[in-house]
Amino acid sequence: MSDRPGLLVHNATEVVTVAGGVRRGSQQAEIGIIYGDGAVAAYEGRIVAIGQLEEVERRLQEMGVAAHAVARLDARRGVVTPGLIDPHTHMLFAGTRQAEIELRQRGHSYLEILAAGGGILQTVRETRAAPDEVLLANARRWSAEMLSHGVTTVEVKSGYGLSADEELRLLSLAGQLADEGPLDIVPTFLGAHAIAPEFRGRPDAAAAYMANVIEEQLPRVAEQGIATTCDVFCERGVFDVDMSRRLLTRAKELGLQARLHADQLNPTGGAELAAEIGALSADHLGGVSEKGIAALAGAAESGRPTVATLLPISAFYLDEPHYAPARTMIDAGIPVAIGTDFNPGSSPAPNAQLALDFAVHRLRLTAAEAIAAMTINAAAALGLEQTHGSLDEGKHADVVVWEPDSHTLLPYWLGADLVRTVVKRGRVVYDGRLG
Repeated sequence: MSDRPGLLVHNATEVVTVAGGVRRGSQQAEIGIIYGDGAVAAYEGRIVAIGQLEEVERRLQEMGVAAHAVARLDARRGVVTPGLIDPHTHMLFAGTRQAEIELRQRGHSYLEILAAGGGILQTVRETRAAPDEVLLANARRWSAEMLSHGVTTVEVKSGYGLSADEELRLLSLAGQLADEGPLDIVPTFLGAHAIAPEFRGRPDAAAAYMANVIEEQLPRVAEQGIATTCDVFCERGVFDVDMSRRLLTRAKELGLQARLHADQLNPTGGAELAAEIGALSADHLGGVSEKGIAALAGAAESGRPTVATLLPISAFYLDEPHYAPARTMIDAGIPVAIGTDFNPGSSPAPNAQLALDFAVHRLRLTAAEAIAAMTINAAAALGLEQTHGSLDEGKHADVVVWEPDSHTLLPYWLGADLVRTVVKRGRVVYDGRLG
């Protein structure tokens, strides 16, 4: 919107900074609000000042930044927050799976549909058959949708290829999306998303396919150099704890950070494994055990926290019998993040504001806790907390201007289009007023 190197966002009723690092326990509700005529200044893509307008303007003068070098963005008495971060998506896919809605209504579970060759495997078939330009067009569409709901950074998993060549293709496309912008993309290798069709029917199917992931896929992914993290679906009927440990241990040896789909449906020990190996995050956790919660709490207390990334839209969409015990986790001192789990089968919802709504209305987080969960804690789940997730001087100038005049109204207006403007690295990249 402007070629000037500086941007001054001003006239905000609240500037929610979430400054000061990852939130856990009672601190998750402490989000650092500047009331009154709040302002944020960016220069050359970084935040250089936050505070009352007069204070911020004085700081710019002290830096020697001329007034004509700074564009001004009027927040019009709205709320200003850091850009939202979606730490768990499966955005690169082809096809849809609406037929599964009726199957579940007839009593078929998610894992039963997968075991019958549907679910993830249906998306694998359609994704393998789709040319690059179709997958990119779909991903660009969903990226734009996410941006319009306030997301400035998003994790993107592979996992719908399930062979070395196809997984590398998906990661290459994720890298292309990252180069295009405006969203920051964090590519994750998820070759262990399900047992590949070529291995199914064998008595050792899971073990044989996991060997393929570790011995063939993973080294080529590391050599490609696009993925920064490695994930695994640690769940009954998919990959057990021992298999997951072998994969993630080898991934870390090759320079990839570890993440897990953990205890989504059953208490399989995924949370305990995440704490044991120092994973960045343990995701889902709808079926986590008391032992798993204790393990995550112990990791956080020891100063090496694994973020509990909760995905309430998926639990809702699959009509799971219970949601992740978010309040218990927060009370135990575990840092909690929230993501959409956007994918075509269990969470066809590219709307981070909806995830915020569910965090409040189903997981019982306060509005402040949910904002921390989708900013600084989500950044930590991706290993980005030093550069993303809060309005701190020196961090990337990723900012959202919201229509409401209080952060407590963000999860109140269900389904409303509340984002006014999105700023990425100091430049306006979305303006809702322009349509």
